[in-house]
Amino acid sequence: MLVHQILRSKANEGVLTLAPGKSVAEAVAFLSDKKVGAVVISEDGRVPLGILSERDIVRELGRRGAECLQDGVHDMMTDKLTTCTPHDSADQVLEMMTTGRFRHLPVMENDEMVGLISIGDVVKARLSELAMEKDALEGMIMGH
Repeated sequence: MLVHQILRSKANEGVLTLAPGKSVAEAVAFLSDKKVGAVVISEDGRVPLGILSERDIVRELGRRGAECLQDGVHDMMTDKLTTCTPHDSADQVLEMMTTGRFRHLPVMENDEMVGLISIGDVVKARLSELAMEKDALEGMIMGH
């Protein structure tokens, strides 16, 4: 299964982004409201500058306390992004996420962000694919 197939199976509301001038407190409210674990930081919604995850925020809260909520998201975001393309396979993406120890991956095409996939999206797609393979094998065994 390829990334573009995974993106097609998702509810298409586009990639959720926040401007780099927002505060971490605003990002926390945004993540809570949207019920997501990460947000891409972008000026225009097409070019990612970074990504801010719940893990990033919790790490800083544990280290510095609530004062970090006043920081700008640009100060806390991960700015060295790993990305994928629509033509990468689910297995390649899982390898990148596992090796890099992150759960969200911007999907880039022609220097523009066309989607965001999570490890949950990839696992769901792989499980669906495995179920179809299982059904096909059972059908072959049963002579259908």
